[in-house]
Amino acid sequence: MIATQNLILSEVQVNQIIRRIAFEIYENNFDEKNIVVVGIYDKGYLLAERIVRELSAIAEGVKISLIKLEINKEKPLSSEVTLDVPSKNLKGKVIILVDDVLNTGKTMAHSMSALLEVEVKKLQIAVLVNRSHKQFPLSANYKGYELSTTIDEHVDVKLEDPVGVFLY
Repeated sequence: MIATQNLILSEVQVNQIIRRIAFEIYENNFDEKNIVVVGIYDKGYLLAERIVRELSAIAEGVKISLIKLEINKEKPLSSEVTLDVPSKNLKGKVIILVDDVLNTGKTMAHSMSALLEVEVKKLQIAVLVNRSHKQFPLSANYKGYELSTTIDEHVDVKLEDPVGVFLY
């Protein structure tokens, strides 16, 4: 059982943030015919699925695609960054790269290598929690929650029962 004193965002708050992020993505890309949402496996992909669901409900006439990106988050250079579709499918598209937490930016920076193999129209970043421990020159276009933490603290995003964001 997870202690409630570690709860940062409840299920209701997480759902509200996801909906707000979807609206922001649509507002900034309302004139696009295609938006590709790329979720970093595993929690980023679960978040991307939920963003796609919300975005599909509000973005009439826009084709929303969901792609899974796999990367070794601990050692990103130790294996290839892979997508579950050929990278040529991204050419000329607006890409929203999604992860649950933006900490140092290392995972995001290395994830972009697979997305930039072809010329994309626009690349934006969406995260549920931004911890702001930047070691790479990246910032998220869509941030659910800004959280100042020490580098030793751990933020755990749960998108299945129990849904919430917890700090340890």
